[in-house]
Amino acid sequence: MNDTIAAISTALGVGAISIVRVSGDDSLNIVNKLFKGKDLTKVESHTINYGFIVDGEKIIDEVLVSVMLAPRTFTRENIVEINVHGGIATTNKVLELLLTNGCRLAEPGEFTKRAFLNGRIDLIEAEAVMDLINAKTDKSRSLAINQVSGNVSGLIKNLRQEIVNTLANIEVNIDYPEYEDIEVMTIEMVKDNISSIRNKISTILNESENGKIIKDGIKTVIVGRPNVGKSSILNRLLDEDKAIVTDVAGTTRDIVEGNISVDGIMLNMIDTAGIRETDDIVESIGVKKSLSLIEEADLVLFVLNNNEELNEEDKNILNQIKEKNSIVIINKIDLDNKLDINSIECDNIVKMSALNNEGIKELKNKIKELFNLEQIEKGDYTYLSSARSISLLRKALSSLQEVENGINNNMPIDMIEIDLKDVWNLLGDITGDNYSDELIDQLFSQFCLGK
Repeated sequence: MNDTIAAISTALGVGAISIVRVSGDDSLNIVNKLFKGKDLTKVESHTINYGFIVDGEKIIDEVLVSVMLAPRTFTRENIVEINVHGGIATTNKVLELLLTNGCRLAEPGEFTKRAFLNGRIDLIEAEAVMDLINAKTDKSRSLAINQVSGNVSGLIKNLRQEIVNTLANIEVNIDYPEYEDIEVMTIEMVKDNISSIRNKISTILNESENGKIIKDGIKTVIVGRPNVGKSSILNRLLDEDKAIVTDVAGTTRDIVEGNISVDGIMLNMIDTAGIRETDDIVESIGVKKSLSLIEEADLVLFVLNNNEELNEEDKNILNQIKEKNSIVIINKIDLDNKLDINSIECDNIVKMSALNNEGIKELKNKIKELFNLEQIEKGDYTYLSSARSISLLRKALSSLQEVENGINNNMPIDMIEIDLKDVWNLLGDITGDNYSDELIDQLFSQFCLGK
């Protein structure tokens, strides 16, 4: 990290302002070569300076240059940000001059990577930076900013400190093995401490399910036989004609997607091909895809026709979704009733008429109830939300349970210490106190260029 990097940090296109960011030990000297105005090497930190970017005697643009000196910067390196007039040609020209004069083009996420490696942020905070950029709802923004601010990291660091305190108690027993009363006291204390830590980890994991919902939304699949109104329901939920609707069975042959927000939570909607036996090759591929999407979904909306009796295909789908979060929608209630509702084994049933726009509010309320969205609304958003962090925390919980089993089976205290250190290391993997170069490279490669 001894070189100086540069990248365009705003979306490339026509706009009022574009920002070209430079970070590294030589950032002031490099930009100063191109800047006609004050000597940037002599200005105070965190100042904005008016002038021009020039290429020899040729003026490239009228600019404002922000100078921020280490260590009070995002990367803890000297940072210079050049505010140019937004435009593809001008912005690219400024970047080209920086690269010609000694900068290296930053890799995706390299500014944030340097912030992590220089101790400015931890991995939870780093991942949250990208979540903040990608946030589509106010809730997902609140979740990300809570992680960026270090609130979530604090939970994990407190757990690590509790484990350190417990390990210190174990060391007392190891250092003074001749005193039997110390051993008994230490093991009882360790047992209570581990039980407390396990409960806290379980609570974080349970609450992090809310974090996953806020961040990723709810993958929602609409399934059912052809012509029961799946596409009409999708259009009503999205409030637009996203899917083609006709009276011809099998109109939807591929998936149709759209997104809606319910109480600030994104529902990632997928309308699938009607499920039925068919000789049509294209339609049969769509049917197979529909069945596979049921397994991947967080929520299944199974649509039935109020004007038709249940058949074997309906019963098979009901059986397939009984272990999943699902809502049975009885559509076309404006038609004569031929469906025996008592034969449907499902606790969540909503009656609708997509044609007359009836039942949409009831459906949204049922989704809110099923996923406790009102409870999430009242939460403080101190959740883990990345799959990486949650997976590591589950491993830590499993290892902690092994420690408890070891204590109950009278395992030697020094063996318990080794297992407990493994838990401490797993928690360190979450925050990035322990990390591998491969993990860091892979994680930050997912970031946008210039961040």
